[in-house]
Amino acid sequence: MAFYFEKVMEYFVNPLNSGEMENPDGIGRAGNDICGDVTEFYIRVKDNRLVEVKFKTYGCGAAVAISSLVSLMATDKTIEEAMKIDNKAVEAEIKGLPQNRSHCSQMGPQALHSAIADYKSKVQARG
Repeated sequence: MAFYFEKVMEYFVNPLNSGEMENPDGIGRAGNDICGDVTEFYIRVKDNRLVEVKFKTYGCGAAVAISSLVSLMATDKTIEEAMKIDNKAVEAEIKGLPQNRSHCSQMGPQALHSAIADYKSKVQARG
């Protein structure tokens, strides 16, 4: 794992916000056909703000690290702000990934956006 940057290793060894959430307001999932990794995000929303974000990732160290970072980046953001988190923002924050792992930077934001879409559909269904 010597090819991972320090920040990736930090979030892989000590992931923050890892685990499932009871009764989340939204659940999102993203997978990667290249390596088979899967990420699920759980969000709790209050007053249009993500007050809690958790994740579960099955995959390589980079996928776990990215999920942890995305959960931190999204917590306490408005829904609109969280929707702006993308792979470029993640890669800038994580200070880069090895070229063969750059696809991992897309899964976290995709799962987060999917969880937000799930939340919005539930709110809309309630009317």
